[in-house]
Amino acid sequence: MSRSATAAALAPPRTDSAAFASVLRARLDGYFKDRGISPKGDAAMAVKIAVGIGTLLAAYTSLFVFHLSVTAFVTAYVTCGLAQLFLLLNVTHDSNHNAVSRSRQVNRLLSLLMDASGVSSHIWRMLHHEGHHSVINVFGRDEAIFGRRLLRFSPAAPWRPMHRYQNWYAAPLYCLFSLDYMLMKDFEYLLFPREEPFKSAKHRPKDYAIFFAGKIFYLSTMFAAPILLGGYPAFWVLAAFLLVHLIAGLVSVVVFQTSHVIEETSFPADRWQYQPFVHHIFATTADYATRNPAVSWFTGGLNHHIVHHICPHVCHVHYPKLTPIVRETAREFGVAYREHPTVWEAFRQHLSLLKRLGAQA
Repeated sequence: MSRSATAAALAPPRTDSAAFASVLRARLDGYFKDRGISPKGDAAMAVKIAVGIGTLLAAYTSLFVFHLSVTAFVTAYVTCGLAQLFLLLNVTHDSNHNAVSRSRQVNRLLSLLMDASGVSSHIWRMLHHEGHHSVINVFGRDEAIFGRRLLRFSPAAPWRPMHRYQNWYAAPLYCLFSLDYMLMKDFEYLLFPREEPFKSAKHRPKDYAIFFAGKIFYLSTMFAAPILLGGYPAFWVLAAFLLVHLIAGLVSVVVFQTSHVIEETSFPADRWQYQPFVHHIFATTADYATRNPAVSWFTGGLNHHIVHHICPHVCHVHYPKLTPIVRETAREFGVAYREHPTVWEAFRQHLSLLKRLGAQA
């Protein structure tokens, strides 16, 4: 257990759990009220949007303006992919939480960047809001810990002999996450969902239209156009395409799974085991590298994951100022606050849990 988690766990316990929830909420809301600032995006967020879109457009344009060598082509193409990943983590994640702007229309417009990057914003909102935020780490409800039977992410998940080795094969599988999400999971949850509430979800004609338009746009711009318009060999494009997704898949899983699926987090039997719900968040969620500005900047503040779950409507640029409030209030009330100092330590804890879960028959 990390130093901060240990200190919080050893703090004198208090029974006024309802008071903790109300005091923490008042302090977080007070941060904005006292300073007269909006919880939505500010100039720093505008810069991140400009950097992400600018980098993507510059790298993509270079594919067609210049006749690039194979090395230069792969470099520019991967830069496009990393810019898209940056936008997904920093912009569309917030916009789908209506956290970038007070305007719902602006948030929805920015969320289309996710569709343009090959991932359905409609399916993502459905899975992320209903299948994760409200049922964190609850097996059978939290889509983020399903594992497709290849990985056992929860003590409640059925054990299979192959899971004995999951701590070794997990990372290579994670590299396939982005491809799986874009080419399979999106279609499964739109057309062939098997779990509730997704099975009974209603989709509007507009949702179908944006879904398929996004897929066509992404595959056309990132696969067909470089071959047909740029004149690049199909093998170059395919190799660069796969490389982008291998990187994006691994990074995405590391960013999210190290916040929930680690040795120190809990896997509640249901949504009501910890009450008020803020205690569910603290029991199932951990932070990492919150004192590292570079990690916070690239991951869209998702390393400040506890405050994200408490305040999903708040733009991530404010998280570094809010996390100390969360940390100190938890210590004051004797609530365990879990944090790892580095990304590697958080990932090591994740692999440690996979090893333990894999050994259980």
